[in-house]
Amino acid sequence: MPGNKAVVYEGPGRVQVEETEYPEFEVKDGPGVNPANIGRKVQHGAIVKAIATNICGSDQHMVRGRTTAPAGLILGHEITGEVVETGRDVEFIKVGDLVSVPFNIACGRCRNCKEGKTGVCENVNPERAGSAYGYVDMGGWVGGQAQYVLVPYADWNLLKFPDRDRAMEKILDLAMLADIFPTGYHGCVTAGVGTGSTVYIAGAGPVGLAAAASAFLLGAAVVIVGDLNKDRLAQARSFGCETVDVSVGEPKDQIEQILGTPEVDCAVDAVGFEARGHGEEARREHPATVLNTLMDVTRAGGALGIPGLYVTGDPGGVDEAAKHGSLSIRIGLGWAKSHSFTTGQCPIMRYNRQLMMAILHDRVQIAKAVHATTIPLEDAPRGYEDFDHGAARKYVLDPHGMLPKAA
Repeated sequence: MPGNKAVVYEGPGRVQVEETEYPEFEVKDGPGVNPANIGRKVQHGAIVKAIATNICGSDQHMVRGRTTAPAGLILGHEITGEVVETGRDVEFIKVGDLVSVPFNIACGRCRNCKEGKTGVCENVNPERAGSAYGYVDMGGWVGGQAQYVLVPYADWNLLKFPDRDRAMEKILDLAMLADIFPTGYHGCVTAGVGTGSTVYIAGAGPVGLAAAASAFLLGAAVVIVGDLNKDRLAQARSFGCETVDVSVGEPKDQIEQILGTPEVDCAVDAVGFEARGHGEEARREHPATVLNTLMDVTRAGGALGIPGLYVTGDPGGVDEAAKHGSLSIRIGLGWAKSHSFTTGQCPIMRYNRQLMMAILHDRVQIAKAVHATTIPLEDAPRGYEDFDHGAARKYVLDPHGMLPKAA
């Protein structure tokens, strides 16, 4: 049996790579594991050798100490790899298959799964609907920023790539299917992006850039991306986006300069609860800023896609309300403009097969759009640090030295 190494959250601002246990087909006790899950048999699962496993902005929230994540939690929910073992009850997935692992764990059996709502599966997290690998309050399933990881309900969860050689040629693009590409796409779909749309996307991090690439794929005429990080804005411009620098003022005024009108057809929040203010307030955290801005700049009758993360527990919240996820949202403005809102985890399996085909048939270059950058697993602490400082990159960890060195 091989050994295993994984990226471990040690406390606010600290991660390190540690030796850890090779996965078994049973949920073991450990940091963040829901007691009701301990001892759970996973003969329906597969053990995946991680070829690519990405650092996500959601992970960064935990590493900053902005959630209730316990020390010792193995991180990582963006996993692409090769099946090396299958449980007794796995029928269709085979050893040697190259697969994408949706970040949300789903059973395929509950009401929500059968309705395609795999982000809120009812059977994998005893505490509440919805689960993910290596994430706080998500049931305690071990994270995938590791050499090997257990994937439950393998026949249901895993997306098999149809041709191994072709997949390896595009592996950095395919690595984005586990989370950020479908998540950005979901934000655009739920915002109603279509042919000829004008779209405002708040946030030029990897999810925001993935949303921008998705908007073009869906036929948008103009995609405007807002951020206060100049390097990330430059990355957005590199594939055809217009940009808004929120550090110099309100997006509405800059949108009017671009479009001739201060409103867009559709808007996507790719920032979440650590949002900052605009203009002179850009140095300060204002967690409701993005949501209120999107209502302000979206036309009456429009929709808002909100894949940006919001939490129910934030120890670093700016006030007591924010620490419990209670924000000063102008719901009256959204109501008056008859806006639709879609929140929550993206149901990855609703989109990942179609987006895989778009990648394999050269309809999108998602790794280039998000500036995918490969680093060894051992360099994960540096990747987290650089990402926290605003690097305009999507860091992809390479646990086994199988990835190309750049997008």
